Amino acid sequence: MDRTQIEQLIARVALRDRRAFDDLYDATSSKLFGICLRVLNNRAAAEDAMQDTYVKIWNNADRYAANGLSPMTWLITIARNTAIDRVRARKAGRTDMDSVPGELVAYGPTPEQSAVAASEARKLTDCLDALPTDRGAAIRGAYLDGDSYAELAERFRVPLNTMRTWLRRGLIALRECMSS
Repeated sequence: MDRTQIEQLIARVALRDRRAFDDLYDATSSKLFGICLRVLNNRAAAEDAMQDTYVKIWNNADRYAANGLSPMTWLITIARNTAIDRVRARKAGRTDMDSVPGELVAYGPTPEQSAVAASEARKLTDCLDALPTDRGAAIRGAYLDGDSYAELAERFRVPLNTMRTWLRRGLIALRECMSS
């Protein structure tokens, strides 16, 4: 599965699409399990960390920002940090991560990351607005709203292959705009 497909799945998970979540799990779980297993060196603990990782992904998918970095980097960071938190808890003599009283963990972006993400979001919006209106609306529908190509083709009254071409060319234009 390529980067764009994973980003699309994360976007759909942010909209609470359970099927997209299942697909994301199928596409990424082996890699993330390997990360957890390497950090924890215990299969049962790695499986528990994996469950926590995917709960965090489900709860925080709306915080993911496509910023030119690989979406796998974001997913791997969540898995690695979850596993490291378990190692630290184990070293501190704790066995149940949920029973740690008063411990607050900030999973969101830092202020700097938020500022960069906001800047990138503005640039992406400007690039989308620079596309022809129907192309920009189709891309928003496909990649932000989770509409299928067939639904978009019907909405815009164009053949399915034309819609695919619009989306492919639109993404190419967006990539060029974002890199300039």
